Amino acid sequence: MAPQPPSPLLSLLHDALAETPPGRRVWVALSGGLDSSLLLTLAADACRTSGHPLHALHINHGLQVAAADFETHCQQLCERLSVPLTTERVAVEMQGDGVEGAARRARYAAFQRHVAPGEALWLGQHQDDQAETLLLAALRGSGIRGLAGMPYRREWQGIALLRPWLSVSRQTLADTAHALSLTWCEDPTNRDLAFDRNRLRHDVLPTLTQRWPGAVRSLAQSAVLAGEADTLLASYAAEELATLTLAPGCIDAAALSLLPPPRQRLLVRTLCQQQGLPTPPQARLTSLLEQLYAAPDAQVLVEWPGVQARVWRGRLYVLAPPQRLPSWQAEWDGEPGVLSPLGPLALTLAVEPPASLPVTLRWREGGEVLVLAGRGRRDVKRLLQESDMPPWERGRLIVVMAGERCLGVLQPPARVLWQAVGATFKVEC
Repeated sequence: MAPQPPSPLLSLLHDALAETPPGRRVWVALSGGLDSSLLLTLAADACRTSGHPLHALHINHGLQVAAADFETHCQQLCERLSVPLTTERVAVEMQGDGVEGAARRARYAAFQRHVAPGEALWLGQHQDDQAETLLLAALRGSGIRGLAGMPYRREWQGIALLRPWLSVSRQTLADTAHALSLTWCEDPTNRDLAFDRNRLRHDVLPTLTQRWPGAVRSLAQSAVLAGEADTLLASYAAEELATLTLAPGCIDAAALSLLPPPRQRLLVRTLCQQQGLPTPPQARLTSLLEQLYAAPDAQVLVEWPGVQARVWRGRLYVLAPPQRLPSWQAEWDGEPGVLSPLGPLALTLAVEPPASLPVTLRWREGGEVLVLAGRGRRDVKRLLQESDMPPWERGRLIVVMAGERCLGVLQPPARVLWQAVGATFKVEC
């Protein structure tokens, strides 16, 4: 009979299960290496006891010849443990962030495709991984969020990401795996010192540990303390940001400019995080803050991957880059549900007298004129200039036309900006 695993490892898994509602599925990200193979093995025991359904998810990146062996090992391990396995082969697309970054992006996209909101995904990272993460962040000059390393728990896309063994050393996991006579695959790239993490693992950390035997534990503990400080700062920043917020993703740039630069940087990063957007690199953040004093009608645009930050009329906006709009035009019978590239319209239209020409929907092109009640003929361009609508949103409006007659200007799905005399739009709930 195989030796029983030390109770602390199973105890940590039961602690993680206590955070998962009864009956909810638990997934293990199974690479086939020592850490994840041991995690799945002990998770099978813990989930049988708790009654949680357990599934494994293997992502085959196809980056090395050994990838097929890893996939085969995962299949055999899951069959032995009677754990359902989902395997996905992904394409790793380089976008200037290196092989490791591209693989991580592809992996997390696969996680999102298979793990449903409300379910838990367990990752096998441990204390040594945390120490390496902190050192990498420090060498990049990261702030406190980067130095906090990997969190024990994080809510992501509605999924609970947990690292149950983040406080456990690599040696403890290896000793347990050997005691259980467990087999796993060794990734040949783990010895390649061209990768920064491998250089730290094989050269730097052994040197530090030789001089300071508790170096790994101390570094991981520093990450925990940095995480606590970051959480506290985030709480304070959220409270202050609420006093500056004018609309979702929009804050008072003039008020922000009066604060000390460190608080400005913290609040902008917090604003991005609240919107689920990447935080700015230091150079981009500096450039943005220097332009908080721009003239009211200046159109400041500072971009970094996944984000557009704009300053206009004393307001700072952070938003995801909008999708490019296709050429589009559609006839409309005035009933709700007509589909536009920005989604279906939840509006009805009645026209008096009835339009003699088909009613069409299209993007604003310029030159449209509305006849407004009590105001007469007005250029749509002038109306927009007088409005508080940011310029980058004006090209995403729909005009309702009957021949050359403009009946109204809409912002999908159900906002009517202006309607002409004789045209009546109603919101359909």
